[in-house]
Amino acid sequence: MGILDGLKRLRKKKKEEEIIELPEEEVTPQKLNVRIEKLGGLADVRRLENLVKKGNILFLKTKELQRKDLGQFQTSIQKLKRVCEQYGWDIAGTEDGYIVVTPRFAKIVREKT
Repeated sequence: MGILDGLKRLRKKKKEEEIIELPEEEVTPQKLNVRIEKLGGLADVRRLENLVKKGNILFLKTKELQRKDLGQFQTSIQKLKRVCEQYGWDIAGTEDGYIVVTPRFAKIVREKT
């Protein structure tokens, strides 16, 4: 009977305990930058990589490079894709000649056709 009496006392103590609500701390969202940049060739890939590492979302203008040197454009995009795969970033192209690059915390939602 000693064990049962002890359990009954524990139940009474739990019922008697007050629930204390702590005030919620407001979480200030970090500043998110969306940058529009120009992809001018391979030399720009390192600079763009550093911008995404800092948490920026990039919209890259590519039409000028596509018209000027298609081979340079393709090489630059391939290098940028490899960097994105390495860091877990997302990359997608648009019909309007833009490339969108997002850091790991943001994903690009693709239209299902």
